[in-house]
This record gives sequence, C-alpha cells and structure tokens, in this order.
Amino acid sequence: MKVSVEITPGVKEPYAVIYTAQVTEEIQRTIDLLGTGDTPVTAYHEEKLIILQPEDIFMVRVEDGDTILYGAKQKFRSRKRLYELSIQLGKQFMQISKSTLVNLSYLDSIEPGFGGTMLLKLKNGCKDYVSRKYLPAFKNYLGL
Repeated sequence: MKVSVEITPGVKEPYAVIYTAQVTEEIQRTIDLLGTGDTPVTAYHEEKLIILQPEDIFMVRVEDGDTILYGAKQKFRSRKRLYELSIQLGKQFMQISKSTLVNLSYLDSIEPGFGGTMLLKLKNGCKDYVSRKYLPAFKNYLGL
C-alpha cells in the first residue's frame, strides 16, 4: 500500500482519504486503525431522528429485515445495514452471529450454549448466542 502525508497549515483536525478499487482486508484494517469509533449514529425512535454515540448502543440486531439498535432502556431503528454499522461503530463492537453485533464494553456474563455456542448476557438485559462461525474470534478476544 502506498502512503503519502501532506502537511497543510490550515487543517485543524487530521483526516484520511483512501483511494481504492475495492475494500480489501488490508484496507479494512487500516480503516479500523485510523477510525476512532466516535462517529455518531443516526437512528429513529417513534418517528424522531435520534443521534446516538457508540457508547449509547449495547447491541445491534437485524430483526425481520430491520436493523434494531438496543440502548440501555430503549430500542432504535436504523436504516443502515449491519456491515455499515460494524464499520462505523469501531473496535468496541464485535459481530457474534450473522445478524448481531455487541458492544464488548457491556458484557455482563457468558454461559455455555447448545451445540458449541455461547450465550452472552449484556448489562441492559439483552442476550444472544455467539454462533460457531464467530466463536473463535470471540474466544480470542477473551483470551481463551
């Protein structure tokens, strides 16, 4: 990968632009490294547009084709797809199944599940299973 840095006196906050034909694993790692995960997320609650910070979100789940964001006590609906939110939310979120992302900061407990899965319980009461496909990455995160 080629890298160039331009020093511009008038720039108050640094930003990065990546030119690529497609998002490869290397590009995704670079985005994750450069991104802070502090980007606010827009969602809807009772027809109102709400601005959420990543730390306000406990879990993201796709339910019946809708992307639902779970907060401490409320649910919000997003128009974004799961993979878009995964990129936007940053490293504190991990995909645990085909349809679920969890905020690792809010893990409360972990129980063994059926068929080699694990049941995660979050501090807001939400729970979901880590599927076998995502289990190795999750165990790696835990240091198991």
